[in-house]
Amino acid sequence: MLSVWEFEGKGRGVVATRTYRKGDVIDESPVLVIPARDWPHVEQTVLSDHCFRWGEQDEDAALILGVCQLCNHSYEPNARYTRNLERCTIRFEALRDIGPGEEITVNYNGRAADRTDVWFEVKE
Repeated sequence: MLSVWEFEGKGRGVVATRTYRKGDVIDESPVLVIPARDWPHVEQTVLSDHCFRWGEQDEDAALILGVCQLCNHSYEPNARYTRNLERCTIRFEALRDIGPGEEITVNYNGRAADRTDVWFEVKE
């Protein structure tokens, strides 16, 4: 189970309410695919900061329809996400053991070790 908490300087985030072991699936949620032709409209809204790259060539975007949509970014994440283009889902898995009350974080760049700058100031 997961809970949503407010984090000072970061806004809402996702917190584990039970233990997840390394490799456990934390959540798998459907996504709403935003076709590339619609992106110019979405890009002008608050939704643009909450979309994931989508499609074989990352030509589209996707919005998660689940609580992990609110996972915060970290350069030292405890979880990762993988996209399933056929099923239109994103799966979140534990990179290490995560205890109850611990925030679940992912690297927004898509790979846990990717230190590429993101579009906002990171609060660890």
